[in-house]
Amino acid sequence: MAHPTLSDHLAVITRAVMQAGLSWAFIDARWEDYVTAFDGFDVDRVAGYGDADIDRLMQADGVIRSRSKIEGTIRNARTLLEIEREFGSVHAYQTSFADYDAIRRDTKKRFVYLGDLSTYYWLFRTGAPVPDLEEWMKGQERDHPRMREMVTLAASG
Repeated sequence: MAHPTLSDHLAVITRAVMQAGLSWAFIDARWEDYVTAFDGFDVDRVAGYGDADIDRLMQADGVIRSRSKIEGTIRNARTLLEIEREFGSVHAYQTSFADYDAIRRDTKKRFVYLGDLSTYYWLFRTGAPVPDLEEWMKGQERDHPRMREMVTLAASG
């Protein structure tokens, strides 16, 4: 992603959030359903969702019926808009930290369901600086084969 849009950022974050606790293939097979249900991840539209939209998403085909993750996606859309207002762009936010640990701590406070793995995924997928995968993996409790696969594919392409 050369210059990801706010919608790109929301899509990547949402994918990471929805995949947490599930297989990547499970979400991948349903991803187009998410894109449709969440209006193409248009940040302004998703940030404006209310109770009727949450009810609609809870019934949408292919979307996991997790009210908390759906509400989290709406809050994350609002957070992206706040970051853009505060920093001028999401990229400026992503590159304003001294190191990965600092941005990881900040994203955990600002976003819903964005832990270490999801933060690394989001930053990597949107072209922001991340630590070397092997160095980062040393600090993880377990191996993340899908993360390794993603980084390897990106490095070869």
